[in-house]
Amino acid sequence: MSSTTTRDDALSTVRETRLERMGIPRTVAWGYLGVLLFMTGVGVDSNFITPHLVAALGSPEATVATIITAYSLTVLVGSYLSGALSDLIGPRKVMILGFAVWVVFHAVFLVALDSGSFWLTAASYAMRGFGYPLFAFGFLVWVNVATRPERNGAAVGWFYVAFTGGLPTLGSLFAIGAIPTFGGGFAGETGAMWASLLPVAIGFTVAMLGVRDPRGSRRIAPAGDSASAVMLSGLALTVRSPKVLMGFLVRLINTAPQYGMFIVLPAIIADDRGWGQSRWLTMTVLVYATNIGVNALFGWIGDKIGWQRTVKWFGVFGSSLGLLAWWYVPQLVPYGSDWGFWVATAAGCVFGCLLAGFVPMGAIMPALAPERKGAAMAMYTTAAGGAAFLGSAVVALGYAVGFGGQGIVWMFVVLYAAAFVMVGRLTVDQPGHPAVPAPSR
Repeated sequence: MSSTTTRDDALSTVRETRLERMGIPRTVAWGYLGVLLFMTGVGVDSNFITPHLVAALGSPEATVATIITAYSLTVLVGSYLSGALSDLIGPRKVMILGFAVWVVFHAVFLVALDSGSFWLTAASYAMRGFGYPLFAFGFLVWVNVATRPERNGAAVGWFYVAFTGGLPTLGSLFAIGAIPTFGGGFAGETGAMWASLLPVAIGFTVAMLGVRDPRGSRRIAPAGDSASAVMLSGLALTVRSPKVLMGFLVRLINTAPQYGMFIVLPAIIADDRGWGQSRWLTMTVLVYATNIGVNALFGWIGDKIGWQRTVKWFGVFGSSLGLLAWWYVPQLVPYGSDWGFWVATAAGCVFGCLLAGFVPMGAIMPALAPERKGAAMAMYTTAAGGAAFLGSAVVALGYAVGFGGQGIVWMFVVLYAAAFVMVGRLTVDQPGHPAVPAPSR
């Protein structure tokens, strides 16, 4: 062997070691880029789909909201199936299935939309919702089986950097460039949605060609379990294990306030505080960007000081304080002032930052059931998909009983208080941080 080859091999080893120290397993590293690109395509229509459907179908917003709700339901079901099917047939095949479902039904959706067929549009759009959870969360299961336990928190954090970086961040930026390219307005939006197939296809190709870890190509569940037992294993595990149930509820609560604030705050920021819609959109972009920037950091922190401790103090306690700041600071600054807007935005960014403190939940859940990682991750991903429902349900309930925005914010704080108690009981054996028994009752 030549000295040049030896030096190249040594350099490659150093690079791989540095990558792993960042928390990215080298055997699945290309999958993160694949998820980023795939979710970029998925996120292209995220900021204009509702008005586009209203214009295309001539239906009122309430009817279009029903279509969006049906889509959200299939995302929820797909989130569960991503873990259950990964347990049964392996994450790689689940990702292939997710890609096929998304591409086929996205194309059918666009053709149906062009024809003006309400029912075909609604059905195809709903079916498309199965696609991205199967692809993205299937990869998350793969990450969990391929990562060394002591770096699992960071690995999950990098997954959320890729996931949220694509949807909605880079997806929205793609739309900003694509819409005028295709003529602007309604036609430009249609062209952008057709163009979204490109990053989805590239992301899929990168993941399939770049990720070669053999653990993703085989069944995760024990060989003796029947297909029906595997598919229901997540639900069965949740019934049998109070800790898994609590972990599910904590993840469900995790981002529920985020979705709730996207219902409550637009009118407050744009109208009541006098900053207008463009400023509200600017605020949300910055809050998301802050969250993306620290997802990997909090995964690393969890690996260093303990997953449970990180979730409890940064994720739950910190997010509750950040949520209160995001609500109250805009009320305390002068109406419509420029400096007040930036102070209010900074308060929102505190919430976005500390929300990333929940990242280690993606490591805690499989650690709660190490012999049933796929089943545990099925419930984790189901909770991730269900957070939007919980957030909107809390808002609906708050308004129904006569609470305003302030009351709704405190309802979310109460949920965080419940999560704080539950996290205290999620004891796991983490490398370097042995489990401490939960206090007896």
